[in-house]
Amino acid sequence: MTVAPEQAAESSAQQPVHTRALIIGTGFSGLGMGIALQKQGVEFLILEKADEIGGTWRDNTYPGAACDVPSHLYSFSFAPKPDWRYVFSYQPEILTYLKGVTDRYGLRRYIKFDSHVKRAQWDDAEYRWHVFTESGQEYVAQFLISGAGALHIPSLPDIPGLEDFRGPAFHTAQWDHDVDLTGKRVAVIGTGASAYLRLWAANGSDADFTGFNLRASSEAIVSMSRTQE
Repeated sequence: MTVAPEQAAESSAQQPVHTRALIIGTGFSGLGMGIALQKQGVEFLILEKADEIGGTWRDNTYPGAACDVPSHLYSFSFAPKPDWRYVFSYQPEILTYLKGVTDRYGLRRYIKFDSHVKRAQWDDAEYRWHVFTESGQEYVAQFLISGAGALHIPSLPDIPGLEDFRGPAFHTAQWDHDVDLTGKRVAVIGTGASAYLRLWAANGSDADFTGFNLRASSEAIVSMSRTQE
């Protein structure tokens, strides 16, 4: 294997960590795979970019965040939860469930937190994956399993004039809980589940919400007002 100067600098920073299987992410997929490998006695590690488990249910904390799949189905078959509070559970309860499963199966000792995967490459001669994190740590594994999702990664539209907007602006996946929306006029861009859940949660709040669809010919899709008649 030919190692580029950048790669050599990364690999020399710390000694490589060897394991049989390497999992990326601690959402439902990553945790479930870890438990399955644990049951089969396969050596593994999990790389998590954040400082806590949960994936999208850790990062998406906007008001009204919930799952559109019934809770008894949106849970591990080996870890049923008979006392879900709602048929379609909200983010806090789902995250609590994931933390409970993580602790019940002792997964935290296998998780490397604050380990954001930068790149991975397969070595034909070694039959091994070489995975590097942003810190420069190298992991070597026979199997690389990605449990990385995309629902927590903001998709920001290129809206002309957005840089001139003087009010608070943020994506639902990066909700700013320090912003008080009481009595404010709020534009919600998008018609996906996050937008509708946010608009639904706003019903009853003292705010004026208007939703917009960037793709539709008719822009305004819904308006909920508690400050104007």
